[in-house]
Amino acid sequence: MRDYKQLYSLCPAKLRSVSVAIFATAFVASALFAHRAQAYEEVIVSGGGTLTGKVVFNGDVPTKMVIPTKDPAVCGGIRNVPTIAVGADKGVKNAVAYLKVVESGKAWGKEWMQSMEAPVLDQVKCEFAPYVQIIRPGTLNILNSDPLLHNTHGFYGRRTAFNLAMPNKGDSNRADLKRPGLVRIECDAHGWMLAWVHVADSPYYAVTGEDGMFTINDIPPGEYTLVIWQDTERTIEQKVVVKTGEKLEMSIELN
Repeated sequence: MRDYKQLYSLCPAKLRSVSVAIFATAFVASALFAHRAQAYEEVIVSGGGTLTGKVVFNGDVPTKMVIPTKDPAVCGGIRNVPTIAVGADKGVKNAVAYLKVVESGKAWGKEWMQSMEAPVLDQVKCEFAPYVQIIRPGTLNILNSDPLLHNTHGFYGRRTAFNLAMPNKGDSNRADLKRPGLVRIECDAHGWMLAWVHVADSPYYAVTGEDGMFTINDIPPGEYTLVIWQDTERTIEQKVVVKTGEKLEMSIELN
């Protein structure tokens, strides 16, 4: 009986390429599984530091034109809307601040707990509310408060995370978002509708308030990459060093 190497050498080139492809796919799947297995670890943080900052925008606030093509009685008419929510003091609302790739640290707090009341994304007057939110991996409760059909469609990148037809006012559905990452949410029936959900991989996330301020606390001392995200076109990464028991204050300007 010929050994494996002899048999392999007699296989057609196309069959050998298929074998290599199968092996490569299995290897990639194994690597992805190993990466996902390294979940965030909750530990006792002693002498943690605090990072606080303000996100500002000093230029002219950009706008986009919304042209509703259907359901004007609910969705309204043609209008210009700002693409950045900027306050009187230039603070940027709804910017997301987080530390990239934190392997261990503080416990998920009460604000992160998945309970009977899951985080909510509503659809009101053909707009999503809230526009931006951060959730722990788990369930997102999606509502339709409009008396018309919304087809709510969520994506991790180009991959569909959920696709829910919601034809009636008061409809409610639940979307499972168990994988950390950025989820873009659209309505297939109303093309201008857009929302973002950050599924956090650690509790070291914050969203800016009306004044553009954010705070991330109980950070284990060390060097990190701070990410400031306002949308896919405005993302800033910056190295920060957090020292034991200290409060690091910073100002970040979007452009």
